[in-house]
Amino acid sequence: DVQLVESGGGLVQAGGSLRLSCAASGFTGGSWCMSWHRQAPGKDRELVSSLSKVGTTYYADSVRGRFTISKDNAKNTLFLQMNSLKPEDTAVYYCAADRRVAAWPGSSCRQDYWGQGTQVTVSS
Repeated sequence: DVQLVESGGGLVQAGGSLRLSCAASGFTGGSWCMSWHRQAPGKDRELVSSLSKVGTTYYADSVRGRFTISKDNAKNTLFLQMNSLKPEDTAVYYCAADRRVAAWPGSSCRQDYWGQGTQVTVSS
């Protein structure tokens, strides 16, 4: 079975940094694309960033220049380095993975599997 386990959330002051991790297991051949999403209270879940096997990245406008997505393929772990955090970044952050092992380079990133989420709270 595929499992995604997030860690690294916590409470930080505005301007601080956190690094989220998502350990993936159960994939044979690795996921085509993995992504980070977040959901703040009373709001819809939104895509924050994604990374494909060929290195294509996406960042939401609200985090571009502050967040960096990366992956350790040997450990099958996805990371999200979050710098210059703002109170509006407060949310539960979820890791997601595409079930496909390969796809056309321009393919969008699907979310077939989800982690349980990790809370990020940024105080002002």
